[in-house]
Amino acid sequence: MDEFSGRAERPAPSLTDMGRYVVEEWAEEYREGHLSRRELLRRIGVFSGGAALAGAVLASIGIHASAEELATAAVAPVPPSLLAQAPMVRPDDPSIRAQMITYPSGSASVTGYLVQPAGKPMAPGVLVTHENRGLLEHHMDVARRVAKLGYVALAPDLASPIGGTAKYQDLAQVTAFLGQTPPEQLVAMLDAGVRHLQSLASVRRDRVGAVGFCFGGGLTWRLAMQNAELKAVVPFYGPNPPSLDGVAHIRAAVLAFYGALDERVDAGIPAMRAALQQARVTYEMVVEPNARHAFFNDTGPSYNAAAAADAWTKTVAWFAKYLGT
Repeated sequence: MDEFSGRAERPAPSLTDMGRYVVEEWAEEYREGHLSRRELLRRIGVFSGGAALAGAVLASIGIHASAEELATAAVAPVPPSLLAQAPMVRPDDPSIRAQMITYPSGSASVTGYLVQPAGKPMAPGVLVTHENRGLLEHHMDVARRVAKLGYVALAPDLASPIGGTAKYQDLAQVTAFLGQTPPEQLVAMLDAGVRHLQSLASVRRDRVGAVGFCFGGGLTWRLAMQNAELKAVVPFYGPNPPSLDGVAHIRAAVLAFYGALDERVDAGIPAMRAALQQARVTYEMVVEPNARHAFFNDTGPSYNAAAAADAWTKTVAWFAKYLGT
């Protein structure tokens, strides 16, 4: 029974493991004070397809709300997005060339942000995978940072099937789509992005890597398990997939980052470490001290400048070692 209304709750809609990860991340932001209760309820309503099912989703993560409270949250205004910080690499930096492109993924078309180092006829490639809010300026800035190092970077927009991230003022709609899409479909879009990179005359086909953050870090683990041609992958605080059987198929050198205060994702470290060791995968795991989930994102409330700087230095060295420059 709903503890507020006294009515029987509807069963919670079926969630993919990545969908549950999204819902739990919102709940964690709420409990840490980064998200208001009304905004949490509003987002869960968007994710669930309406207030009628939102209560069941909330109950599944230990949070309860009355029908009246959910109805009020449903009509609340969408809060403004966090303003992006000044980019570390400007789009018009003369050392890079940036553009939006499209590439095929099965019968669909995926939009991506492609950044190439200027004046470099051939370079290794790096796929950059965004967090659960879609392809935002922060991730495009990361792609430019990667290109500034001398790599060809491609940041796919996994919200392309619904028109792309830029179409939505309410990013909860983007997150809902990503969380409700079977993860294998999202990985297929990333895998097609790797193939697109390899098809470019400016990319060394045998030197392609990947980096991903949060939701995108989890997808980066899955991509590495599926694509044996990747040479180096760097998942930032990415959740483990339900099964670690695919770890045996990883051929890339893995550098995984975690925040010491990110208990939810860190709980998966022992199992992933054991699987990597058993599969004899080349790997390192770095747990940044005093850092929370999403510590690398300089537009978010959990940004930790020291942890982000250390992680970036190590990422640069990892790509240099396993992809070259």
